[in-house]
Amino acid sequence: MPLKTIPPFSRRTLLRALGSGAALGGLAGCGVPAAYVRPGDRAAADLSSTEQRLNWANWPLYIDTDDERPSRRPTLEAFEKHTGISVEYVEEINDNDEFFGKISPALMNHQPTGRDLIVISDWMSARFVRLGWVQEMDRARQPNVTRYLDPQLRSPAFDPGRTCTVPWQSGITGIAYNRRRTGREIRQVSDLWASDLKGRVTLLSGLDEAFALLMQGNGVDITRWTADDFHTVCDQVEKQVKGGQIRRFTGNDYIKDLSSGDVLACQAYSGDVIQLQADDPDIEFVVPDEGAELWAESLMIPNLARHKANAERLIDYYYDPEVAAELAAWVNYVCPVPAARDVLASAKDEESAALAENPLVFPDKEMRSRLAIARDIGSDERVEFSKRWNQIAGL
Repeated sequence: MPLKTIPPFSRRTLLRALGSGAALGGLAGCGVPAAYVRPGDRAAADLSSTEQRLNWANWPLYIDTDDERPSRRPTLEAFEKHTGISVEYVEEINDNDEFFGKISPALMNHQPTGRDLIVISDWMSARFVRLGWVQEMDRARQPNVTRYLDPQLRSPAFDPGRTCTVPWQSGITGIAYNRRRTGREIRQVSDLWASDLKGRVTLLSGLDEAFALLMQGNGVDITRWTADDFHTVCDQVEKQVKGGQIRRFTGNDYIKDLSSGDVLACQAYSGDVIQLQADDPDIEFVVPDEGAELWAESLMIPNLARHKANAERLIDYYYDPEVAAELAAWVNYVCPVPAARDVLASAKDEESAALAENPLVFPDKEMRSRLAIARDIGSDERVEFSKRWNQIAGL
């Protein structure tokens, strides 16, 4: 099964603070009373039983497509055929903040968004959950989610028990480097500051994407980090910027720099590196000795969605291990359904079977012991932290 084309932007978006979308996000993140929606005001009359359809907003290149006919999406078409539910699938999410700005006016004014299902990064999902902008799911309609959801992803701090969110795909923020060009291994976050890498290191520009791994390099438990931990990291990064160690801060464009050799080591996402390794096996992805961040982008049902039961049914469909395996073989991020590993392992196709042994798709026990989900940045912290980080990163 061929690997997908690498998108020119990151699904884990950089935070464009002080821009229009971020300004609105900051306002809502601060918990403006009028923006919060009480539990009793989140649901609309569910038309699922009479209207066999739903509207789903997702990121580009984030679902399997047919190799010969890219406009076709095999797993989604199979769901439609099996259930009779027609899915309007729109690839309209290119940036978390941009999408927030797009649908927040409706949500804060208690109006429908026109979407039954959305997929956004967990740090942004946390904001939606805090504001009461998404509905709790009925797990009675989701036996696969109950049974197969990765235990390590089951209860993030922002949504205990995953009552409002379900991971679509997961991933790891770690370090990528070219072993041939460095001539040595990179094992720790501090290795990024080695003198032989001066000017050929990049960090991720987005605050929410970058901070956790850097804290882990300091031995911080990112499930309970503090403001002091954050400012310590900023002091360290500021020093490296002034000393010329860091070439620049990037979105997903680190892919180009690493491939060309302009950059020797960088913060990177596990799924991207799997793509790069197909062309250059000397590129390696490292979960540092101190640990790395495990993250997810999650499915949510926004307030006043008119086809909630249909959306819940679709979510559960993708948690069938057979379906999850088919999706994982195309997307190549960390699969949130560990049981899909056995499905891929038994595949006749050698490439698919090999994915079952890839720890960047199915982390093994040793790797999992070094992965952690960072607590999100609270609404009372975001303005201060964004301002400091963006000054350093030049945003």
